[in-house]
Amino acid sequence: MRRYGKHTDEDDIRSRPNRKGNRPRTHIRPKHEDAAEGMVLTVDRGRLTCLVEDRVVLAMKARELGRKAAVVGDRVALVGDLSGTKDTLARIVRIEERTSVLRRTADDDDPYERVVVANADQLAIVTALADPEPRPRLIDRCLVAAYDGGLTPLLVMTKSDLAPPDKLLELYGDLDIPYVVTSREELENGDAADRVREHLDGKVTAFVGHSGVGKTTLVNALVAQERRRTTGHVNAVTGRGRHTTTSALALPLTGDGGWVVDTPGVRSFGLAHIDPSRVINAFPDLVPGTEGCPRACSHDEPDCALDAWVAEGHADPARLYSLRRLLSTREAREGD
Repeated sequence: MRRYGKHTDEDDIRSRPNRKGNRPRTHIRPKHEDAAEGMVLTVDRGRLTCLVEDRVVLAMKARELGRKAAVVGDRVALVGDLSGTKDTLARIVRIEERTSVLRRTADDDDPYERVVVANADQLAIVTALADPEPRPRLIDRCLVAAYDGGLTPLLVMTKSDLAPPDKLLELYGDLDIPYVVTSREELENGDAADRVREHLDGKVTAFVGHSGVGKTTLVNALVAQERRRTTGHVNAVTGRGRHTTTSALALPLTGDGGWVVDTPGVRSFGLAHIDPSRVINAFPDLVPGTEGCPRACSHDEPDCALDAWVAEGHADPARLYSLRRLLSTREAREGD
């Protein structure tokens, strides 16, 4: 090993560069004022497919964004190669402010919040009237997430040839939620798509539903090109459908400028991210009955005024049961 005395020649000393000390640092980030505007269509393993003007561009998130993630529906600013040609990659340098956000968790015990779609105008909740049986509590949870995220709900009922919609319509009739009832034959011949499309003109609509309810079949009928080709079947024993959509995807509607976002089928819709005090907002038919509630009422306690309100016939008891089922689930999670 070479040793040096006290009086060494500077030219004779070999020094290693200090990576931390030699790199110039600044907190000033480029503004990217010349960045192009785009919309995120889908996300797959860190690569984001975006629409920039009339071109489909593959992009990745810039390091300067840190942990901030872009999701389907996000309006973003991109730089780099925006030609959209094969083997090119742009960078997303900015995510614009969102007007709405649909969030969910895997269940009520899961602290990890998943953003399903951003900037959607409405949430189409697709449910079958039979095969599989409708799940009102899942519908209620979707309504809670829609109201909390700033989306207008739309109820789409499929397979009316197997069961009538009367019971479900009676349950949600007082909520003033727009709805469409379709049959399997109407899904096949396009009549269902025509009636659903009347509610989608010029809007961004996220579709969510239990597996096997016909959500992807409906989306296929709505878009210009059939992007989601596979459809699942319903297990005769469990009554559950097979997941055929594995990632959210935004697709343009034919002719009216609107968008549909097809999302993976859900078997649960966790609300761990939502404050329990806001859950009542998903039940506007019950809100007037809370005026007589004591301060900080949880709406699931003996002094709650909703019991008398419902007993007087102002609302359906099933709605109060559904509200309290959600609240009790949330409270159990908070107490663990």
